[in-house]
Amino acid sequence: MELFENYHFAIGTSVARIFLGFLFFFQGYDAVFKIGLKQVTDTYQEKFGPKGIPRFLTALTAQFTSFTALLCGFLLIFGMFEFFSLYLLGLNLIITGIGFGMNLPLWDTRHVFPRLALLLLLLLTPLEWHFFTLDHLFIHH
Repeated sequence: MELFENYHFAIGTSVARIFLGFLFFFQGYDAVFKIGLKQVTDTYQEKFGPKGIPRFLTALTAQFTSFTALLCGFLLIFGMFEFFSLYLLGLNLIITGIGFGMNLPLWDTRHVFPRLALLLLLLLTPLEWHFFTLDHLFIHH
């Protein structure tokens, strides 16, 4: 890539990646360390229990989404295992969407949609735009 000709694409992609990483990282941080996984599970189970969803499934889902957001958000900030992280976060958003959709058919997407838009942007941009990452530094060179 001619970096000096196309630097704005690489910088734009980096800004999107870092911003998305921080959104997910702090979401996961709050769930794991501030609120606590037990409280997150209890809150979701109040809504899903009456619909026949077993507690172990709610707990497993809460742990998956919380730890995925925390770990993959951190990795995205630095551009480490970028595409693997994006795939897991995409699965995270699908699970979240299913959960919110089961709970409230017309749910407010203001927190989910920006994450989805940035994630899709990053997955659909050319690989050469993902220049300012640790993946690029260590794997592609």
